Amino acid sequence: MSAAAVTQVSSPPAGQATTFTIGELAKEFDLTTRAIRFYEDCGLLQPQRQGRNRIYTPRDRTRLKLTLRGKRLGLTLSEVKELVDMYESPRDTVPQLKKFLSVLAVHRAQLEQQMADLSVTLDEVRSHEKEAKRLLARGDKR
Repeated sequence: MSAAAVTQVSSPPAGQATTFTIGELAKEFDLTTRAIRFYEDCGLLQPQRQGRNRIYTPRDRTRLKLTLRGKRLGLTLSEVKELVDMYESPRDTVPQLKKFLSVLAVHRAQLEQQMADLSVTLDEVRSHEKEAKRLLARGDKR
């Protein structure tokens, strides 16, 4: 979720309706309707209702797009919701951007730690492989 993505509202593609059905959003974002309903239950989306049908606005579409970007970055849904809710107040994006940077810093540190842990684990695997090959070679010589 870049700063531009966080602060700019994306418009629906040219020629597209100003409201969307759950099926249209599911198809556009390659999601199941169940996933979209889950995001709704989490408070990320707030579609209007026409009888039993959900009607999503461009705002909902943008929130869904930002949610998916946040998920790709490894943010939790509560972190995404907090950032997206801050997005609702476009008058001052500074607090949102500061929060976004702090969330990204935490996730970067977690990923760097995971990389370091993986490196140690790979070194251990290589060592065990080398020892197993050595033992096999010694056994073949007998």
